[in-house]
Amino acid sequence: MLKKIMKGAHKKPSKSDPNDPSLYGGLGQPGGRNTGANVVMNHSSRAGPGQLSPNAVTSPVVASPPPMGSIEQLPPFRDVPTSERQNLFLRKLQVCCFQLDFSDTLKSVREKEIKRQALLELVDFIQSGSGKITEHCQEEMIKMISVNIFRCLPPSMHENTGQENVDPEEDEQYAEPSWIHLQLVYELLLRYVVSSDTDTKVAKRYIDHSFVLKLLDLFNSEDPREREYLKTILHRIYGKFMVHRPFIRKAINNIFYRFIYETERHSGIGELLEILGSIINGFALPMKEEHKLFLVRALIPLHKPKLVAVYHQQLSYCITQFVEKDYKLADTVIRGLLKYWPVTNCQKEVLFLGELEEVLEATQAAEFQRCMVPLFRQIARCLNSSHFQVAERALFLWNNEHIVSLIAQNRNVILPIIFEALEKNIQSHWNQAVHGLTVNVRKMFFEMDAELFEECQSHYTEKESRAREVEEQRELTWKKLADVAAQNGGEDMVTV
Repeated sequence: MLKKIMKGAHKKPSKSDPNDPSLYGGLGQPGGRNTGANVVMNHSSRAGPGQLSPNAVTSPVVASPPPMGSIEQLPPFRDVPTSERQNLFLRKLQVCCFQLDFSDTLKSVREKEIKRQALLELVDFIQSGSGKITEHCQEEMIKMISVNIFRCLPPSMHENTGQENVDPEEDEQYAEPSWIHLQLVYELLLRYVVSSDTDTKVAKRYIDHSFVLKLLDLFNSEDPREREYLKTILHRIYGKFMVHRPFIRKAINNIFYRFIYETERHSGIGELLEILGSIINGFALPMKEEHKLFLVRALIPLHKPKLVAVYHQQLSYCITQFVEKDYKLADTVIRGLLKYWPVTNCQKEVLFLGELEEVLEATQAAEFQRCMVPLFRQIARCLNSSHFQVAERALFLWNNEHIVSLIAQNRNVILPIIFEALEKNIQSHWNQAVHGLTVNVRKMFFEMDAELFEECQSHYTEKESRAREVEEQRELTWKKLADVAAQNGGEDMVTV
């Protein structure tokens, strides 16, 4: 990971959305100006870059606050005695609290490189396990991380362009200008969380609920690289800090509620669902009522937003995990899908049909029987869709052996529901592929139960005959009305 980071160190940053110029960030004040003395500066009263104060081991390093100074170049960890590394660690943290302006690539070049090197050394120090860092060092490290990552995110693309819905796959992806430093800060946090030297009893004092909430807020970043790091870090925090698990689930719940019912805009729904997919996979059985409520109140309604295609793959995985864990939830899930089934969005219908197949694969006969009537009424509508991809995807359900076995067991109910849709496709669907698939499905039903098939065909013929009679009667009635009107001298009447 470090090699990748170093390779990308000299890439030209994006010019979009500049940060505030040259802010001094205090260790405990994310984004604020340094009021004194957490930034290490070069000035006449300090020791040179290669020297450490003789009192460094016993007293924390405190820097004076000369406003016009520059970041001090500190020695590498390997060049100082082991006993002095903890204080050098603190001094490097102070250097990394210095906030730099990335809107201009030519500005503060030296300071940017010094900070980058300091971050690299901190990451390497934590990763190598050179020495267990003290509680004070851990606290100051989390403060430094907070100063760098917790910030106001730039306006979203739709706010800049005025567009209502922006497809992330079609538009140019945003790149965080300060990523050259931000990536190293995230790497440091990740290495700290996963380190075997990290004691959760100590770390939970600094990685607390407030820290986790701010971390979740960052999932709205439009930079996919940042969201990827956040996903990995939050997942590791969930795994390591058991005390935070209910809180994290509840906080993610609230993000989903806000997205579904208020904004319908959030960049990190897919990443949050990926984390949840892993969490759901680890749920113990029998499943808690809290988890079932989460499925009904948050996951199923996530099918409602227009941009569901952006995160549908992850959502479908989560939904399927629930059904595989507890097959009794299949009826709830299928009825939930039918509730949010799209009416005019054909691409969304194709996604729903794909997800439906995955859910039906994990569905048992008893649950299938509870929802098969409304389900196949909807499938019948899909079979007759003029959009060939929707009709084709619906017909592909008969390629699944498990689904076909469920249909065969309940053919007396299902065939009468969809027979008319099959006949209409054969008679009038414009797409040849759909026509061919419909013929195959029709043949399959005939082979399952020829007697039932003929009975359905007889009912369909009678229904069509009655419909023709009604139509003929209607035309005859209008003709009679037209004749009567003509006899009464309606010369100016227009007949159609």
